[in-house]
Amino acid sequence: MLRKLLTIYKDSILFHNQPEKPSKQFYYFWSESENEGIGIPKTEVSEKELILLTTIYKLVEYQAANLPPVAKRWYDFLLLDGPSPQTNSDTSIRFIQFHIHGSDTNPVEIESALKGFFTDDVLIIWENGSRGIVIEEKNQVSLSEEELISMSETVASDFYVKITFYLGKPCLFSEQLRAKYLQEKEYFSFALSKLGTTQFFSFERVFPAYLAYYLPLELKQRGSAGIVEVFQEDPELFSTIKVFLENNLNASLTAKKLYIHRNTLQYRIDKFTEKTGIGLKDFYSAFTIFLTCMLFESDFKQ
Repeated sequence: MLRKLLTIYKDSILFHNQPEKPSKQFYYFWSESENEGIGIPKTEVSEKELILLTTIYKLVEYQAANLPPVAKRWYDFLLLDGPSPQTNSDTSIRFIQFHIHGSDTNPVEIESALKGFFTDDVLIIWENGSRGIVIEEKNQVSLSEEELISMSETVASDFYVKITFYLGKPCLFSEQLRAKYLQEKEYFSFALSKLGTTQFFSFERVFPAYLAYYLPLELKQRGSAGIVEVFQEDPELFSTIKVFLENNLNASLTAKKLYIHRNTLQYRIDKFTEKTGIGLKDFYSAFTIFLTCMLFESDFKQ
């Protein structure tokens, strides 16, 4: 597979041992199964391609040598499968991952800005120049979804870059913590590549789409029979129903987000019910239709 990438990225190079003097102009990816790696010029890799490549291969980073001791131990543990940091087993840890869209960034300035949103010191380690992890302990005040969105807006305003967060779940420290981080990282990478650019993701927001994307074809067809055709005939109706469900069936908020009158919204909802025979007034109906929305979207993103 790596050798096939050579035909796509003309100036890339294969290596069997990690470079001792890596160039800052290259991204370095390592394949455990092939026991070799590839270096690709950063100028040839788009943002979406970088997300895809880091999902398939291990992105090798070299900035860890200059990290403070505590950050270095966490870096080695999470990103290099090194020994676990010395932390009490009753300490609750939460990972807040972030991705900065665009290459014109100053990690030092952005890290300083991010730390300013936390009441206590937090640990921030960088996977690469655009992606990092905030490590938050139990005794620190946890930021809410609204505060993360506010942080994203502030960074965008001050540094003219977009930033997306993935809010992980608190978990007691254990040897399995790295596996939990890697699972959350997989969800985050999926969201960045499949769900578009937004300010905030979480397990609850990502998993329905993740599940729909990886369902076997037969189950997809069974679960969406009759409803997908309605969405295909009227994409505007699909967008309306999806936003309505995402806003907890709140008509006023949905109409505001769609920039339409409430009467227009009600007309579209009634139209959907007439065509499908499914109302949207109870949990089971709403859940079923929301899953169908995810299935419908996944057909266009595979």
